Amino acid sequence: MAGAGSLSRRRFLERGATSAAATLVARHVLGGPRFVAPSDRINVGFVGTGTQGLRQLMPALQRPDLRIVAVCDPNRKSEDYVEWSRFELRDKIRRFLSDSSWAAGARACPCGREVGRELVDRHYGAAAGAGCRAYADFRELIAKEKDLDALYCMTPDHLHAAISLAGLRAGKHVITHKPLSNVMSEARLVIRTARETGAATQMFCNADLESTAELAEWIAAGAIGPVREVHNWSARPFWPQGMTARPTDVVAVPDGLDWDLWLGPVPPRPYHPAYTNAVFRGWYDFGTGALGDMGHYSFFQVFRILKLGSPLTVEASRSQYWRIDDLLWRKQATSVSYPQASVIRWEFGEREGMAPVALHWYDGGLRPPKPRELESDGEPMPEEGLLFVGDAGKILAEFSGRNPRLLPRSRMARFQPPPRTLPRPAEELEQWVRACRGTASSDASFENVAAITETILLGTIAVRVDRKLKWDAANARFVDAPDANALMTREYRPGWNPAA
Repeated sequence: MAGAGSLSRRRFLERGATSAAATLVARHVLGGPRFVAPSDRINVGFVGTGTQGLRQLMPALQRPDLRIVAVCDPNRKSEDYVEWSRFELRDKIRRFLSDSSWAAGARACPCGREVGRELVDRHYGAAAGAGCRAYADFRELIAKEKDLDALYCMTPDHLHAAISLAGLRAGKHVITHKPLSNVMSEARLVIRTARETGAATQMFCNADLESTAELAEWIAAGAIGPVREVHNWSARPFWPQGMTARPTDVVAVPDGLDWDLWLGPVPPRPYHPAYTNAVFRGWYDFGTGALGDMGHYSFFQVFRILKLGSPLTVEASRSQYWRIDDLLWRKQATSVSYPQASVIRWEFGEREGMAPVALHWYDGGLRPPKPRELESDGEPMPEEGLLFVGDAGKILAEFSGRNPRLLPRSRMARFQPPPRTLPRPAEELEQWVRACRGTASSDASFENVAAITETILLGTIAVRVDRKLKWDAANARFVDAPDANALMTREYRPGWNPAA
């Protein structure tokens, strides 16, 4: 994984490129049956039709170069999903379908595979032929859809690796929401398999922001001198975290939900709504906490701008875990979920003439000290943000790098931006489509995000180990830390071990 940063930098210059060979030619001319000719649609199996899945499904349906041939979700249909705001998703679907009465009377936006199938069939209309097929098990989808070219994964984190590996091993292209996995060993296996198969891959992570190239140009031009620190902070989590035990009350499995399939590789436990929908992010078994949820969106920019590879060290501090026992608060040494708040720090060495740098992450409402330049400008500290600290100044941006500016404002007013020398990216889904056709590489291919994935998963381990950890990237092991190394994998149910 240590070399992933250099791959990203080479491919930065390829962004947006198209090949002269991308004409209406047979598939075998473009590299064999794996790649799809421009004259053909890419047949996609869409896995995961919860709220985030449906948000992604709608723009995918609007692309004439994609054909959603099947959807998959272990839940048939229900109205218990969490939207960003009341009726936010329901109203988006109404506009998409041009149907103001869709889901009238529902207590929340309906989701599940039958809802996904309805959206596909209504959008394609009579042209859909036999219509979209719906599956509960992604493995059945792959086995039965003989003309399938690709998988689109929008499930909870703990299933990303299983689905990606199944697709790659079946000769399919794969696009997945971040992260590649919530377990280090799985993520490394996914990256290696993508490399070995040569499939077109993409991880959604804000890989299409123009501000990334803009910031890279500023820093390369010496706008703030050598960068020594980066601070990135998020207001997440917006979901429960800091639990010290799993729920013990008995709750019936909802009608239409295959709980066994939802668990996937995770060892069995009774169903409970505290695990599902947006809440999965807070549990070690199912999610990656606030860091994994949001860090990919900003770390992609930081890694590209500063040419980062694998870190040398990682350390974390976190809020404490407490439980009520006999009416007394008792501190817990262990937990089953990510903390309510954390601060994580990685150290990176010199690379390509750039100075060593420390990357700091804050969540749960924690933020770095307020820069004195903001104080002099009379501005509050942003709730979320990204701050580059160099020997000769600071750059403050929105959380993932948008709208950067030098501090203080008086310096920004005098600043003359350098010429635009770096290409601006294509939209993320477009990057993947081009890669499926073999006409251009993808900026956020699984190989290109390897170092980012590694760094974030190191952070999710560090919050569970109370000391500074040294990382041996060449051997993919922590140095003299068997407890940390033990957290790089998980216990598997029979039949679900991806390495078997």
